[in-house]
Amino acid sequence: MKSLDGKTTIITGGTRDIGRSCSIKFAEAGAKVVVNYLNNKDAGDETVAEIEKTGGVAILVKGDMTKKDDVENLVSVTREAFGDAIHVLVNNVGGMVARKKLHEMDEEFFNHVLSLNMNSTFLTTQAVVPHMPPGSSIVNLASLAGRDGGGGGASAYAVSKGAVMTFTRAMAKELGPDGIRVNALCPGMIDTTFHDTFTPDAARRNVEASVPVRRQGHPDDCGNLVTYLASDASAYITGANIDINGGMFFS
Repeated sequence: MKSLDGKTTIITGGTRDIGRSCSIKFAEAGAKVVVNYLNNKDAGDETVAEIEKTGGVAILVKGDMTKKDDVENLVSVTREAFGDAIHVLVNNVGGMVARKKLHEMDEEFFNHVLSLNMNSTFLTTQAVVPHMPPGSSIVNLASLAGRDGGGGGASAYAVSKGAVMTFTRAMAKELGPDGIRVNALCPGMIDTTFHDTFTPDAARRNVEASVPVRRQGHPDDCGNLVTYLASDASAYITGANIDINGGMFFS
């Protein structure tokens, strides 16, 4: 039995790394997947093609999730393609932008990072929830940085991911009576283009040598957990910010 059979799912930033893994795994679990992207259409086309190659169902929708009009268009296209009900939302869009210490940041940079990580989650959640029936699920992507303050120059990113974690708890309380669950992942060192860009190789090797499982995470480690949290198998889990870091950090 497919755990998400027939469920309409929106995955923001669903074309690479963790988002791509989620898109593929949700389709494998039987969901009808809406893959959102912003700039890299080729990666989006590749993701949809891989899903369709194995008999899955997916569409690709361009949109900036920090812009309300784009978010509303994403919801509209989803409903036109797959019907009025949206059963799962995965808020995966986000990023660090750059490592900047306090004296290097201006207000524009700080607000941009907050918008990319927190405002996108807020806007998409607000737009999708009215179309979610009881039994639906929202999964947000937070970060270990939201717990421990992040590494050097990552304060704006850490603050924004901490906000996502708090928003997750708040929405779990608010939406629970309507039958909607809300949870989040807090990934540590996952082998993604994020860390290719922002984390020195020596730091990654140090993580591999020091965490109990002796490796970096793989995007599929996160994709598996997101799929579980979206499914009825996790029906009594809500308001949880779940660490996935190979034992790098114990809450």
